[in-house]
Amino acid sequence: MGWIDRSIATISPRWAYKRAAWRSAMSVFDSADQGRLNQGWNPSKSPNEWKKEQERSLIRARAQDLENNSDLAGGILQAFDRNVTGTGIMLQAKVPHNVEGNKDGAINQQIESLWEEFCEAENIDVTATQSLDEMTEMIIRRYIVDGGIFIVKVYVKDSNFPFKLQIRSVDDLSTLKVPSDKRIIEGVELDEFNKPIAYHFKKYDGYLLHPTETVRIPAENVIYLFKKSNPQQIREVSQLATALPRIKDVNQFIEAISIKERVMACMAVFIKKDTPQGGVGRGVRSSADAPVSYSGVSLSPGMIGELNPGDEVQTVIPSGQASNTKEFIATLVRMIAAGLGLSYESVSRDLSQVNYSSARQGLIEDRKLYKKLQKMLIKRVLKPIYLEFMDSMFLSRKLNLPDYLKNKKLYTNHVWVPPGSTWIDPKKEADANKIALESNQDTLARICAERGEDWRDVVVQRAAEINLINELIGERGGGDSQNDDEEDDDEDIESTDDAA
Repeated sequence: MGWIDRSIATISPRWAYKRAAWRSAMSVFDSADQGRLNQGWNPSKSPNEWKKEQERSLIRARAQDLENNSDLAGGILQAFDRNVTGTGIMLQAKVPHNVEGNKDGAINQQIESLWEEFCEAENIDVTATQSLDEMTEMIIRRYIVDGGIFIVKVYVKDSNFPFKLQIRSVDDLSTLKVPSDKRIIEGVELDEFNKPIAYHFKKYDGYLLHPTETVRIPAENVIYLFKKSNPQQIREVSQLATALPRIKDVNQFIEAISIKERVMACMAVFIKKDTPQGGVGRGVRSSADAPVSYSGVSLSPGMIGELNPGDEVQTVIPSGQASNTKEFIATLVRMIAAGLGLSYESVSRDLSQVNYSSARQGLIEDRKLYKKLQKMLIKRVLKPIYLEFMDSMFLSRKLNLPDYLKNKKLYTNHVWVPPGSTWIDPKKEADANKIALESNQDTLARICAERGEDWRDVVVQRAAEINLINELIGERGGGDSQNDDEEDDDEDIESTDDAA
């Protein structure tokens, strides 16, 4: 109720009531109704980014806590680890064969060999602790939990691979507001179009981060991976934001059920006294009748104990059982998985209620999300790293490419092959692929890509195998025919001798 309505209500409550009733009746959307059912639903009308700025760090801290302490959160992250990065995303250089020096793909082989060596931990990581496959796995995990991650391009004095990567958490970004003529919002320096110009990170002070000193890194040297879902958005938000309350509910519910089951498995004993001890009158004991103390006494098999006169032992066994635990937890897990775009089976690993059709449909929907993340990882992380790698290899003379600067696009042509995946029934899928190919409803390139293979390599390899098989069959056939001819000649000789 606004100040006008409150003023009217002070003078004439009936008039104020009619105004409120008329306003409620004129509402077009139920979601905009301000009546009794939506009385407590009054979100802030301030810009979305302002509201996120106040809650971003708290959501990230809660997501990291569940990452370390929740089985369900671990299952979600493992699903992304298995299916997005898997065994690694493979590079295939595609320099055209008509380029000078690339006869039989010599330049492609040289580039792929250098890239494979560069992806080792001691070459690509400035800390020499992670390979590229391990980095990409961590990047996806931090993208889901923290909402984003920074990949900083650095150059060091290394004769073999001077270009390296430094992975920095979003926690390293300085949110300290300092007087400056530049527009800096939560550690991100922006221009008039909200385009990032530079990032301000906390400076390392030994092992810890210095709270006040910052290091400015230009945006062209930083890959900031996060999901932008609002035009005003500048910083990341954890992808688990909507699922955190439900994950917490599952943890607390399981803990409560566990405590209840432990209590039910125990037997509690209480001592019931008919006659109180001490005092004047009835129940007065002599000094010789020392009471038996029960402090620290416990039950053990075959024990023989002594009670005070008039004491009686009573056992207490809690009744009841958690009969709806499975259904309730399954419902919560389904809600959490649906909010993240995954199926219940991929998160819970429970396949007891699926058949071939439902499992296949669930896999199809899950793979759409995984492929989307793979495409994001390739376009925004792996491709910029590869282009910088090619420049550094050319400048350090590791690659002899005379006209690289003029035909850079030709030399940097490449494709990425994500890890392949198999289906539930390979025979059915193989038959379906065969029919799709024969009826021109699908291509070999797409079918091979789903399995993490390059169709050109498959065709070349199959041609080599078929040629070798035909060659071996031909040699064997030629040898058999020669033997047959020799046998026929022997038979002719024998028949001639008989005739003579």
